[in-house]
Amino acid sequence: MIVTDVKTFLVDASRKWRGRNWLFVKVYTDEGIEGLGEASGWPSVVEKAIRDLKHVVIGENPFNIERIWQRMLLAFMGHGLTGVVGAGAMTGIEIALWDIVGKALKTPLYNLLGGKCREKVKVYGHAHSVKEALNLVDRGYKALKMGLRSADKVGDIREAVGEEVDLCIDLHGPPWLTLSDAINLGKRLEKYNLLFIEDPVPPENLDGLAKVKSELETPIAAGERWATIYGFRDLIEREVVDIIQPDMGRVGGITQLKKICGMAEAHFISVAPHDGSNGPVAEAAALHVCTSIPNFLILEHLADDLPLRQEVVTPIEVKDGYMKAPSKPGLGVELDEEVAVKNRPREPNISMPPSEAENLYWRMRFRRAKWLNSI
Repeated sequence: MIVTDVKTFLVDASRKWRGRNWLFVKVYTDEGIEGLGEASGWPSVVEKAIRDLKHVVIGENPFNIERIWQRMLLAFMGHGLTGVVGAGAMTGIEIALWDIVGKALKTPLYNLLGGKCREKVKVYGHAHSVKEALNLVDRGYKALKMGLRSADKVGDIREAVGEEVDLCIDLHGPPWLTLSDAINLGKRLEKYNLLFIEDPVPPENLDGLAKVKSELETPIAAGERWATIYGFRDLIEREVVDIIQPDMGRVGGITQLKKICGMAEAHFISVAPHDGSNGPVAEAAALHVCTSIPNFLILEHLADDLPLRQEVVTPIEVKDGYMKAPSKPGLGVELDEEVAVKNRPREPNISMPPSEAENLYWRMRFRRAKWLNSI
């Protein structure tokens, strides 16, 4: 069996968040088996990177996943080993290769990753109000995450859902939040018994992460913006977090994620994969990995994403706050190409226009004291 072609499907998912796209990847073989993958991070740019990588993949045996990944890495070596564009492109192709292997061997992907460590994977949804939180709990979710808008609001949600529901806070690592601010905020939130605080400082500030971790009792999580074992090495070896959050859409692929999880396991660090920007294919890949690793904690899930998510790729059910990896061969999900092509973006878009992003940055810089007082 050899790879004969690689194609991309860029899908406009901006009806939920402005500037958001999904990038699905299909790898074709001479035996008619097709593999499906996904790459996120910066999809419109990654799409071009994948097209540049086609010549590296075509003609290769799809079973030789590590060899193909190393060849792709050499092709991108001059552009860095941890960037989300190169790693994202490799991710989309590599997931599709795993899908081909699973289909060829007629077995679910988790069986190729060491088998099951668990039958189902716990997920969390997103709630920013008591109403949203209660809605998710009524639907069976046992864990929720929110951005920090008000410490009192965290208290209101904790009181509404009770102590049995896990709560997580995402601070998003804002550059205007000082190290002292992050520590003070974390201490104010400790009484709410949080599962973790995510990105209390910018993720590049490893010394800051170490300081926050040493000052707080609440577990610290980070890692969604890093890729490959090279990007995660210092984060794990320095033990500056309790939980790593690799993003399946840009981490470098399924093999890289398994290696990263193994590195974390050796340091007694848990894994809670990020899924905020991903579509349903990356989530399916993450499910298979989460099913197979011993140090899994919880998986992020967009509980109320736009309906297109359920239309473009085979949906996976969430039941009582848990998901099960599909039992069909490979990833167990398929792309509806007609729906994907119909929803291709008409023009490139980004998360936020530069002028608006700059205005937001300086507005938050100048209003830092007021913002801190409000929470």
